[in-house]
Amino acid sequence: QVQLVESGGGLAQTGDSLKISCTISGAISSDYAMSWFRQAPGKEREFVASIGASGGFTYYANSVKGRFTISRDNTKNTVYLQLNRLEPEDSAVYYCAAARGVAAGPGLWEWDYWGQGTQVTVSS
Repeated sequence: QVQLVESGGGLAQTGDSLKISCTISGAISSDYAMSWFRQAPGKEREFVASIGASGGFTYYANSVKGRFTISRDNTKNTVYLQLNRLEPEDSAVYYCAAARGVAAGPGLWEWDYWGQGTQVTVSS
């Protein structure tokens, strides 16, 4: 059974940096594309970033491009999201997702497995 567990969220101030992690178990991580989504209160879950199974392809939402960086270490079965220059609008629960295959797109329906989420709160 594939399981995803996020960690590393917390409180930050505008302009700060955070790094969140997602560890996959029950599967070989290099068989899966990985992504991050986020959901703020009262809003729909939205795509943030994705990375191909081998780590050679990344894709970002325009709202985070240039500020966030997705990466992965398949030897540790872990994917990371470095969040820089945080803004209050980045406050949300961040979810890790996995899709079997080389890559997947930004649609929610394209991802097969989801973690429970980690809260990121940015104060002004």
